[in-house]
Amino acid sequence: MPSSIDRPFQKIAVIGQGYVGLPLALLFVNKGHTVYGVDVDPKKIEGLRQGVSYLPDVQDEELRWSLATERYHPTDRYEKVAEADAIIICVPTPLNASHSPDLTILEKAVVEIGKFLHKGQMVILESSTYPGTTREVLQPLLEKESGLTAGIDFHIGYSPERIDPGNKDYKVEQIPKIVSGLTATCVESAQALYSSVFDKVVRVSSPDVAELTKLLENSHRLINISFMNEIAAICDKMNIDVWEVIEAAQTKPFGFTAYYPGPGIGGHCIPVDPLYLQWKAQKFGTESKFIQLSDEINRSIPSYIMNRVKAILAKQSAPEHASILLYGVAYKKDINDACV
Repeated sequence: MPSSIDRPFQKIAVIGQGYVGLPLALLFVNKGHTVYGVDVDPKKIEGLRQGVSYLPDVQDEELRWSLATERYHPTDRYEKVAEADAIIICVPTPLNASHSPDLTILEKAVVEIGKFLHKGQMVILESSTYPGTTREVLQPLLEKESGLTAGIDFHIGYSPERIDPGNKDYKVEQIPKIVSGLTATCVESAQALYSSVFDKVVRVSSPDVAELTKLLENSHRLINISFMNEIAAICDKMNIDVWEVIEAAQTKPFGFTAYYPGPGIGGHCIPVDPLYLQWKAQKFGTESKFIQLSDEINRSIPSYIMNRVKAILAKQSAPEHASILLYGVAYKKDINDACV
């Protein structure tokens, strides 16, 4: 394991120690940086301090090694932000009750960061969000709280997270990292920061492009998975095995990518991110009909699955009030993120 390094961004504050923030924090530690892992959940922080991981992708041994280096410091104190050269924000950006963007958690985090921000620091947003968030939300809040000017007194940019929980084929550092910045100097700083830990860094022209890139990736998955759920229902009516159809189709070496049906689409990203894009598009007087339809299909699938189960039980003369055991309620294998 590496020991220490001599780089412009030696100390990193990673805000949020969840599915995105914790693996990222440990990656920076592994590459020789000192990291302050900030999270407002005291129970989570205490567990991390004890070397106990709550994520399947992070082993206790990896966490304990990071702690043993004395370069990983889990904390619930935002004051540690003042000691960092770079601040990376990885907090949740969910939907509200009306399925519109809810940036409450992000805004609270940014306000706290702004209180301790000083000249020369770099602030990067990684949370999935709509195009314009970096310029319209992150920048003005930081400037208001700190009294500093973005692009002059401190650097600011956006780099979409691409963590795929449960994916053992790609390590975090092997996934190309997209970076952007408010100014040319900002994006150069972002590239320098991430180049110290990622195998490949891809620069784009603006934070808006980087923000939309993430939404495009997950909208692409939402639309295709929802389509396969629709195909599954059609195959059921035709008494055709949809799995056999997919297996046959993917033997074609070009022009087809296999997606698979399931009981809806779970996780923190795919059901949420496309609606961030839809919400922003509507602000410009347009919309995505594909996203709208896919969201409707996705939301209908749990009821469809329930009705299919009822029909199957009825054919088997099961008791009217039969009990059903659900084995595995995560949205995909090898993760502990339950779909409830």
